[in-house]
Amino acid sequence: MKKLILGIFILSSLFSFAQNNQGKQDDSGRIILNSVVSDKVKMPAEAKSVLETKLSQITSSNGMGGSKMNPRFILTPNVIIEETGMTPTAPAMVYLNLSVVFYVGDGIDGTLFANQSISVKGVGETETKAYIAAFRNIKSADPKLKALLEEGKNKIITYYNTQCDFIIKEAQTLADQNKYDEAIFKLVQVPNVCKECFDKCNEAVAPLFKRKIDRECQLRLAEAKGIWNSSISYEGGQRAAQVLATIEPQAACYGEVKSLFAEIEKRVRELDKREWAFTLREQDLEFAVVEAARAVGVAYGNGQPQSVTYNNMIAWW
Repeated sequence: MKKLILGIFILSSLFSFAQNNQGKQDDSGRIILNSVVSDKVKMPAEAKSVLETKLSQITSSNGMGGSKMNPRFILTPNVIIEETGMTPTAPAMVYLNLSVVFYVGDGIDGTLFANQSISVKGVGETETKAYIAAFRNIKSADPKLKALLEEGKNKIITYYNTQCDFIIKEAQTLADQNKYDEAIFKLVQVPNVCKECFDKCNEAVAPLFKRKIDRECQLRLAEAKGIWNSSISYEGGQRAAQVLATIEPQAACYGEVKSLFAEIEKRVRELDKREWAFTLREQDLEFAVVEAARAVGVAYGNGQPQSVTYNNMIAWW
């Protein structure tokens, strides 16, 4: 990761840049909906796969394509068979008249934001093929679905702006438990279309990031000291230097890091004439703290398990 500095001027400039560019971006592109088909919706597996693909097409075509890094908000359907039977043709075919009810909501706490029903028909040689034909008749650009996602987007914006203080408090509680990456992840998930909350979270993330790198500095400095004191040798110096080289130069204890590094380098050169290739990180005045914090949050989110259990959405039906 690049080196960074906690400068008020840089931080303020980044906030202004984010605010000034909000109006130029597509609002729906900053809201994420994940496509979820519940196992409670009974249908052939192949048909379910086609429906899942259709959901992804709907969210993507409306600029709200999902990301498992933020699984809270979902688009999910229920499928109701209104009529089924065999066609009076030769050969006879299976036909299905379906009502597909789409729901947008908070899949974690079970809050429903909006719903919309679409009627579709499908005919096929088998029930599976009839389902597939029906789902393929759902149009991603259907005005009803566009209106559904727009209403859902507005409710999500309201969610963030009304829950913002709680989100920040939860992040601070996690930080107090030394769960800094998770705390930062909570804050950077807020999309910038939610301007009020987005700005508050940007302000809150900088001190948490500083606490994170200060704590890591102390831990890694202690680790490097332990390695060096237990093995004052070329090999021990290498291992200690590898640890020191990972420490951010903006951390509060970085002066001690440089002192220990210089001590190790001097002693190793006295003990062994081999080349010393290690260097410490240097500050980069052009790098901003919020960008660095967001990189931490994204890395944390990408490292989380991809499967999420949604139990509350069944109540929407």
